[in-house]
Amino acid sequence: MFRTPGVPTGAHLADEAIVVRSAGPLSGEVHVPGAKNSVLKLMAATLLTDGRFELTNVPDIADVRIMAELLAAIGVTTETPEPGRLVLTDRGDLTPVAPYELVERIRASINVLGPLLTRCGHVRMSMPGGDDFGARPIDMHVAGLEAMGATFKFGHGEVEASADRLHGADITFDFPSVGATENLLTAAVYAHGITRIDNAAREPEIIDLCQFLVKMGAQIEGIGTSTLVITGVERGSLRAVSHSTVPDRIQAATYLAAVAVSGGRLTITGARADHMEMVLVRAREMGLVIEQAPGGITVEAPERLRSIDVATLPYPGIATDYKPLIITMLGVADGVGIVTENLYPGRFRYVEELQRLGADIRTNGHHAVVRGVPRLSGAPVRAHDIRAGAAMVVAGLAAEGVTTITGVHHIDRGYDDLVGRLRGVGADLERVSVG
Repeated sequence: MFRTPGVPTGAHLADEAIVVRSAGPLSGEVHVPGAKNSVLKLMAATLLTDGRFELTNVPDIADVRIMAELLAAIGVTTETPEPGRLVLTDRGDLTPVAPYELVERIRASINVLGPLLTRCGHVRMSMPGGDDFGARPIDMHVAGLEAMGATFKFGHGEVEASADRLHGADITFDFPSVGATENLLTAAVYAHGITRIDNAAREPEIIDLCQFLVKMGAQIEGIGTSTLVITGVERGSLRAVSHSTVPDRIQAATYLAAVAVSGGRLTITGARADHMEMVLVRAREMGLVIEQAPGGITVEAPERLRSIDVATLPYPGIATDYKPLIITMLGVADGVGIVTENLYPGRFRYVEELQRLGADIRTNGHHAVVRGVPRLSGAPVRAHDIRAGAAMVVAGLAAEGVTTITGVHHIDRGYDDLVGRLRGVGADLERVSVG
């Protein structure tokens, strides 16, 4: 049903590696597909009503396949009539149970909680898995849904939620959680009355989900702001729709980082500059020349990057997903940069891998001090999560000799043919079997 380019169907991805060799400046055009962090949530939202949904600009990534398997277990079928296009059919015969063997593979599985609870009145699911970079509990999801009338039971690694019909509530988040915003948003569309979410997340992927729900017939005000107001509609009144997934700003930043450390000039089509304003500002401060281009942006690298200080913050600040790429860029920049992680303090595991490549990085709690070196040195490294894995590939482009990256199944979860796209603009890398 699904296939990742360059990856044989059914391949044991843990037995593959990406081998990178420095090949000099990059040039040409690379296209950014739809966002992983949007399409998975759009797929989950199809649980809200019967009908035939069509999603376009869909990335060919492992997480989409896993989410399709999860939805199939619940009762929604998925087809791929052509690359980049998904057809999801919800016939209404749903089993509101999300099994462990699928949930533990993907953190976005938590996004079925809101739609199933508000539509079916009951849901049972395992606690979600996904990337290993510190605890991200679902307390905010639970507290918000409880305020809307849900009851929860926890035990044996499972959560069970019930509500005859949710009701509107005024909810204020201590932190603008993306996942909690998405779950309460999808739950509120059928809740009786008005739900107000203050300090809601504002990411482009949240806006994409809101626009998808409004197409379906939901009533949502404040889209793109930190206050969302949802007026519930009657169960069954939403309709299936077609929708194009917003482009992936993290993939766009990956290609920006690749040209930044390799040199050259790239046109990144599909990149939305308005979704990447802060990271583009900081990239310009490092010396990159970035201009708007038809359907995307162009990025030209300086002779050598300049070091800067960076702190991660909720959108529109620097996303934590950008951080491994930024630290890699700083690793070969002129000077010393300090990177502060304000969102997930455990997300520095990849630093040890960059150190293996010769990067001069010291971590202390929430901070990483990066002293740039002229060149990295190729070595075997491992991808610990999706974005760290992509950063290892970028680092390999900046390293003398050969860099071999294992754990590439993490990269496949969020990147649509990263190897092929980079090869298309002059990079020297390939996938190989190992073991």
